[in-house]
Amino acid sequence: MRAISRNLSAAFAGLLLLTACGQEQEPGPAHRSGGSACRTGFSSKPAASRAPSAEETDGVSVTDVSGGPHQCAAYQVTNRGTEPFTYDVTFKLVADSGASPESRSATVPSVGPGRTVTGSVSLTTDMSDAPEWSRVEVVKVRSVPVDEAPVEGGRCPSSGVRLYADDGDAAMGLRVVTLHLENCGTGTFRVDGYPRVSPLGEDHRPVNAVRVLHDGSSVAGSTGADGPPRPLALKPGERAYAGLVWRNTVLSGTPVNAPYVRVWAKPGVAPVMVTPELDLGTTGRMAVGPWKKGE
Repeated sequence: MRAISRNLSAAFAGLLLLTACGQEQEPGPAHRSGGSACRTGFSSKPAASRAPSAEETDGVSVTDVSGGPHQCAAYQVTNRGTEPFTYDVTFKLVADSGASPESRSATVPSVGPGRTVTGSVSLTTDMSDAPEWSRVEVVKVRSVPVDEAPVEGGRCPSSGVRLYADDGDAAMGLRVVTLHLENCGTGTFRVDGYPRVSPLGEDHRPVNAVRVLHDGSSVAGSTGADGPPRPLALKPGERAYAGLVWRNTVLSGTPVNAPYVRVWAKPGVAPVMVTPELDLGTTGRMAVGPWKKGE
């Protein structure tokens, strides 16, 4: 089975450097430069009171591409919503030399409503004969509310549990993404049955065309997301997992895509929004498996 995207596609090559690209270099002949350097970290300012530009994609735009030995691209992210969001952005690198396009990704944490955050990505690679990139495009933007961002490590959330999704597997149209639950608190965390899930569109609104089923075998067998639900008592440091299963079969009708899924580990616990990139074809259904004890 091949890996598929959770937030940003694992097939994209290259590495994001959220540190400085060095001092500003003289741009190469194929590059444009507005004179701004790629600087360390992020800076925030109020969003300009104007309509989105033609080059802006979901609030993200590339503002500068610098050449030389430390090629880098500066970008800005504008949150025109009413709550803070964390953004995952995928950039496509294009060279006039005809070299195959490459991609870079960036995560921009906690952009407040009405704010614009600037950052930079390194365009360099480990290859000495790497091309100079003449154009950088924004190809995909994913955003989740800061309060619902998945936590895979670091400080334990106030809920006492970490909940996140992996990159998943795909083979011959079958998709399986695993939800991971870790008790990082000090007490016992109990779950019983299935996580509650709600597929969401790019506008973060529920996709009503999706039918959510219990037990992965209702879509496909032998995925690990089947079996009867059992009550679990997770002690501090213990883990559980549950699978999301779907097919991307396309027959008659309009294919349904839902990049986000809001997940509740159990009733009464704050939800987490993950990005499994559901490509449900025309099947109109997704299955969720029961919580199982992890190793």
